[in-house]
Amino acid sequence: MVASVDTVAYLGLEARGVECQVQLSAGLPAFVIVGLPDKAVAESRERVRSALSAIGLSLPPKRVTVNLSPADLPKEGSHFDLPIALGLLAAMGVIDAEMLSHYVVVGELGLDGRVTASPGVLLAAMHAVGEDKGLICPSAQGPEAAWAGDVEVLAAPDLLALMAHFKGDSLITPPEPGAPEELGGGPDLKQVKGQETPKRALEIAAAGAHNLLMSGPPGSGKSMLAASLPSILPPLSPSEALEVSMIASVAGTLEGGKLKRRRPFRDPHHSASMPALVGGGLKVKPGEISLAHLGVLFLDELPEFQRGVLDSLRQPLETGTVSVARANAHLTFPARVQLIAAMNPCRCGHLGDPALACARAPRCAADYQAKISGPLLDRIDLHVEVAAVSAADLTLPPPAEGSAEVAQRVAAARNMQARRYEGQGARTNAEASPELIEAAAKPDEAGAKLLADAASAMRLSARAYHRVLRVARTIGDLAGAEQVGRIQIAEALSYRHQAPRN
Repeated sequence: MVASVDTVAYLGLEARGVECQVQLSAGLPAFVIVGLPDKAVAESRERVRSALSAIGLSLPPKRVTVNLSPADLPKEGSHFDLPIALGLLAAMGVIDAEMLSHYVVVGELGLDGRVTASPGVLLAAMHAVGEDKGLICPSAQGPEAAWAGDVEVLAAPDLLALMAHFKGDSLITPPEPGAPEELGGGPDLKQVKGQETPKRALEIAAAGAHNLLMSGPPGSGKSMLAASLPSILPPLSPSEALEVSMIASVAGTLEGGKLKRRRPFRDPHHSASMPALVGGGLKVKPGEISLAHLGVLFLDELPEFQRGVLDSLRQPLETGTVSVARANAHLTFPARVQLIAAMNPCRCGHLGDPALACARAPRCAADYQAKISGPLLDRIDLHVEVAAVSAADLTLPPPAEGSAEVAQRVAAARNMQARRYEGQGARTNAEASPELIEAAAKPDEAGAKLLADAASAMRLSARAYHRVLRVARTIGDLAGAEQVGRIQIAEALSYRHQAPRN
């Protein structure tokens, strides 16, 4: 007797169909799983055996062979438990195999027969929609699966409930989509005293999704400014929310079936490895840059990251994707992030302050800043100095303008960009191709002359030239200007990186 159950294997953000074939044949009792299973899949034997025993069933005294087809596709994860168990029940005649053929099945089993959560259910649900089938998944992830759209979802708490449903004794109620994630949270710009120039740069960065580097002494407010950025960013659009939620589903961080609405904010420690930041590992998983897709990747103490780790960000920052190539896998993850970085000007952090700077200044600053490669700095649109906060600044009353007021201007600028690039493959000025930005940010005569002179004097690369145009276009959007002028070009040039003076 052979029974088949449809399930999936996850390859990056793709759910690829897998057929779980279960055969009961004469021979010495055995339980064998074939089809390139990893350790977690191989251990399904014991979980399935115990789960069946918990509901009063035992394996027949026959040879049980489970084949996960296609056999040359690596199978990873515990979500194969439930399809193996249902396939075995169908082969034993406990469940109608024809009824199972209309579903894609994912879920991990507990030893007591409970169906517990496993990563990637949202991807499995979208795969089921494409195959015009229903989905059987853990009850805790039913609200997550319901976001996939027009799909029949059986969110089962345990094996007994599934058996009762298929026999018609007690039907499982279809789940409702989980409530969207609530907005808000995080520091408000009103908490930042002084620092008007960095706050202006932060607003520009938010409006155009530009990369930003803040440099200043310890305690000047760099980390607080970065933490305030989510409070002025617009919420995710429905299509963006689905993209971000799919990544969170694969990573197993989508809680309670709540679709993401807040833009991600990831702040890895500077000891992070290259696979942790860009993705990879023995079992290839999305890294921090993918988990921050359509949001913010904040790197504090930038020069303290390993040089190779930082340089691995150069290609993803340019293309918006990261390709992880390994001997057993070649996967591509989305990585359209806004890089916000903070650093001290030198190792002691007090360059320029005669009372606190070390004896090696300014040489220590050149050595410290040389840890960051020029090509990476060239990909950062806005470079701003964050001055030390004085005691007098701390006694000032909170500023009149906070995150709510700035967020309105940012939202208006983002809406202008969405209309400008509609149907052209870009959402913000930072994503616009050189051809698009040259058309959208063509400066007037005075602005064009200033840009040409500055490009020659500052020896701007072609990338830097277009990034200046992108920032100038964003500044114009914040001001409601139709055309980029000399004022916008001048402000954009003021944020370009300057090589340290010896």
